[in-house]
Amino acid sequence: MRNSANSRAYRLAVLSRAAAAAFGGYAAAAALSIMLSHVLPLPRAEAVLTAMLLSFALYAAVVVWAFAARNPGTVWLVLLGAAGSCAGVSWLLGAGSVI
Repeated sequence: MRNSANSRAYRLAVLSRAAAAAFGGYAAAAALSIMLSHVLPLPRAEAVLTAMLLSFALYAAVVVWAFAARNPGTVWLVLLGAAGSCAGVSWLLGAGSVI
């Protein structure tokens, strides 16, 4: 019975890490891309392209980090904090308006 409980806890931890990597990583990468596209001192098209390229690199790094971190809760907190911070800065800069 003990192995079943350990196995279930392990599977839930892996599921949490995978969800954090997929959904939290996407949210953080998207929010960072939106923020950077308005902050970078480049022409609009180049700023958007640079921000998108950086977001792909961030997403790949998040996927690796989500499985390397000790605690899945820390991964969720950092990713949601980063996504919220970038979204807040974007909103303050007026990035949420229709282009």
